Amino acid sequence: MLTSLLLAGILMQTLQKTTPVPLLQSRSAPSDWAPNANPNAPEWKGVKAVTATRGFFGETVALAPTEIRSRWTVDSLYLLYVCPYKTLYLKEKPVTNVETNQLWDWDVAEAFIGSNFEYIGLYKEFQVSPQGEFVDLDINREDPKAAQGVAWQSGFTVKARVDEKKKIWYGEMRIPFASLGVTNPQPGMELRIGLYRIEGAEPNRVYVAWSPTGKKTFHEPSAFGRLVLR
Repeated sequence: MLTSLLLAGILMQTLQKTTPVPLLQSRSAPSDWAPNANPNAPEWKGVKAVTATRGFFGETVALAPTEIRSRWTVDSLYLLYVCPYKTLYLKEKPVTNVETNQLWDWDVAEAFIGSNFEYIGLYKEFQVSPQGEFVDLDINREDPKAAQGVAWQSGFTVKARVDEKKKIWYGEMRIPFASLGVTNPQPGMELRIGLYRIEGAEPNRVYVAWSPTGKKTFHEPSAFGRLVLR
């Protein structure tokens, strides 16, 4: 009998052969704003979302779709996450004025972003929690010893809020283009991006991907999708 892991691998291979590279379109905005974590705010009205609905191997996960929208200005890249939840798994005594290392141990929304298409193992990681905690990391899969890791500082800012009645939490990131190595963003420019979410405690922890990785990790840059500035 085929094991569940083998079946998952077969499913992933099928998806990779039949599914095009996922695309997130980022719509231009005339000026920057302070993140508001509100999809009904003027900055976000009418902006189309992509959805994250699958696990590591392309399997359906037991959560309603996570929506992600994006906008950009000459200085910043914005991402807005809309995260329906079943339960919240949160860190006690949250700190929101400095980054929280190992924030990924609790509920988070994540973005892995790279501007280097030749060395795809070089990228940045950004996370926001339902409580407004954050962390950013410099990743180097080509040479892990060369990465700055959590010591790296992007200067990104976040906003989060929880709607307990609707059971949805919202997280927004404002990421300086300079931290991504982008000095002159223009319409048509592309970045490599992975969009993810984690909810719950083990053994019922749920891992959600916009573009499944085919491994039990989100750190698989060959599986990233594309973000295109419009």
